[in-house]
Amino acid sequence: MNASELRALPVNELEAKKTDLKEEYLRLRCGHVSRQLADVNLIKKTRRSIARLNTVLTEKLAQQ
Repeated sequence: MNASELRALPVNELEAKKTDLKEEYLRLRCGHVSRQLADVNLIKKTRRSIARLNTVLTEKLAQQ
């Protein structure tokens, strides 16, 4: 998701999405260690999505 799409979501949905992305990131890392992950670029994309989400969450919480 783009940052502009994330900014349109309420805080509770952003926190839920963050939890989901962290679980996916953990699953991808475990798959990479056990050599079951075909596309290692997914790890990088997920990590950056989490960072983008954290940035938007920080912006929203600072506005309140």
